[in-house]
Amino acid sequence: MSAPAPGRMTADEFIAWAMQQPEGEHYELVAGEVVSMAPERVAHGRTKFRIVRRLAEAIEAAHLDCEVLGDGMTVQVDGDTIYEPDALVRCGPPLDDNAIRVFDPVIVVEVVSPSSRARDAGGKLEDYFRMPSVRHYLIVKTENRAVIHHERDATGAITTRTIRDGPIRLDPPGIELAGFFPPAR
Repeated sequence: MSAPAPGRMTADEFIAWAMQQPEGEHYELVAGEVVSMAPERVAHGRTKFRIVRRLAEAIEAAHLDCEVLGDGMTVQVDGDTIYEPDALVRCGPPLDDNAIRVFDPVIVVEVVSPSSRARDAGGKLEDYFRMPSVRHYLIVKTENRAVIHHERDATGAITTRTIRDGPIRLDPPGIELAGFFPPAR
């Protein structure tokens, strides 16, 4: 059984506390406050798996010095905000095998769930783009099979588009993705 979350925490305190929680429980730290993450639906899990696989295939095909990290890795935005996206891509030398936090993602992906909808499109959007490394933030909506692609260009301008069909070009790092969603049932 998990211990109740203490009051406000720093990122370091949160990581120490979260590492003591039972396997399978997930939390995020938002402006110093612990937020519990709800269990996932099957559609969420399937979509997450496909996204990680598609990202890994695209990076491998392009021979990029990047790595895809799936569910469970934390992205530290600042000293009191840590998120656990569904997938991310970072480029450069591989992280140490014992790393827990990522400070330099290029691509961040969140698959929308009923409990996270407002946070994914609101606070997380703003927070992820506070990180200089983030160039793409993808919000994946399983219920209507859409991807909301927020992209920061070299000048810092952020554009948003909705993709329902066809590939998505993510440059940098220089990949193209398609096939996010499992076949319709």
